[in-house]
Amino acid sequence: MTSPQARAYGRLPHVIITPDTEELLRSAARNNAEWCAAVTREGGFTETAWASARRTPPYYPDAVTLTRDAPAAALLAAVDTAGPGCSVKDSFAALDLGPAGFGVLFEAQWIHRAPAPPPAGAPSLRWTRVTAAEELVAWERAWDGEENTGLFHPGLLAPEFAFLAGRDADGRILAGAAANRTGPVVGISNVFSAPGTPPDEAWTGALSALAALWPGLPLVGYESGDDLATATRHGFAPIGPLRVWLHGA
Repeated sequence: MTSPQARAYGRLPHVIITPDTEELLRSAARNNAEWCAAVTREGGFTETAWASARRTPPYYPDAVTLTRDAPAAALLAAVDTAGPGCSVKDSFAALDLGPAGFGVLFEAQWIHRAPAPPPAGAPSLRWTRVTAAEELVAWERAWDGEENTGLFHPGLLAPEFAFLAGRDADGRILAGAAANRTGPVVGISNVFSAPGTPPDEAWTGALSALAALWPGLPLVGYESGDDLATATRHGFAPIGPLRVWLHGA
């Protein structure tokens, strides 16, 4: 089945992959896989992929490829395709999972920001790092539109992870982001702004906080559409495509 997303191939920026870019892509994929493993508390790693034999929570894939030559057969053997909802993050947009019953859910661009000062302009909110379980509940509620499922568990309040919250004068969380450090890079994800809060505030505040928390380290992540455009305004550059495949799409 061909989805609208599949027909949209080629609309993302063209990126020339160099050896340095390839290394960045591998670092970004590994960082994201480590984040998925920590949040879901599922799965295991091989040299070419992280995969979970059990269905992961919403918004999280059942597998993430770590190399461009990850074998599709081994990857599919490691996940559960019998029930609904199986998804695979194809980190290098290199797989064809259509014959196995998958369709493209969406595609995006990995992004990279070299070590640099945060963008000019001070954030308008007060930005702090979440340090307590009750704060994390409030952060998830703000991220998910006033609901909380416990997806972001207290085990993530560890030195290699950071939940960043932008608060107004009344202490309400109006913007935020999550980050995780793996080896030479810091991954940034789940960047959000509450209705009425400009999206640039989330990026300005998060980048300022990360520059203080992990100075001198490059940032990686992935975005698409308007979020990609906002990230590029804040010093990120696209470095290569990824696709997320959904079984039955």
